Amino acid sequence: MGKLKLALFASGSGSNALKIIDYFASHASIEVSFVLSNKKDAPIVEAASLKKTKVIVLNNEQVSDGVLLTKTCKENGVDFIILAGYLRKIPVYLLENYSDKIINVHPALLPKYGGKGMYGQHVHEAVLANKETETGITIHYVNENFDEGRIIAQFHCPVIESDDLPSIQRKIQYLEHSYFSYVIEKTLIPFLHV
Repeated sequence: MGKLKLALFASGSGSNALKIIDYFASHASIEVSFVLSNKKDAPIVEAASLKKTKVIVLNNEQVSDGVLLTKTCKENGVDFIILAGYLRKIPVYLLENYSDKIINVHPALLPKYGGKGMYGQHVHEAVLANKETETGITIHYVNENFDEGRIIAQFHCPVIESDDLPSIQRKIQYLEHSYFSYVIEKTLIPFLHV
């Protein structure tokens, strides 16, 4: 039978997307179908192309069109959509067509520090400002509300007194790179075409 196909949605440097591409490059049952970006100048566009991964670039108006996104995914045989640093809201039509099949990684321990405007360094700045003693990542399904989908897994790390924004960013990126691909794989195992 054919492999399960992933679409990776990314808006920026795409370090998580690149790790996922590498992780599944020679996987027996899962492969990356394409990377989609809403920014033609995002570093992930060139980086994914260099890895011989198909790249689709759509503007912000196009990525707000759930019918277009669904058609693009269906035409490429996509089974699951992975958000890897993708900052646009997912249209309802796409959510309906990929119910419980869109997975995101969030750089905090949800439900803390989630919701509109809570992404990237904004999350880490809030963690530091509130003198949290731990932070981490949350891998979760995507629903119609930012960062409110059902949680799949969380991974924690301490926040110590000497931590600053760059050190927190490094800790979170380490967790993302260490666990995101693995959790995707484990989550998809029940869906493998056997």
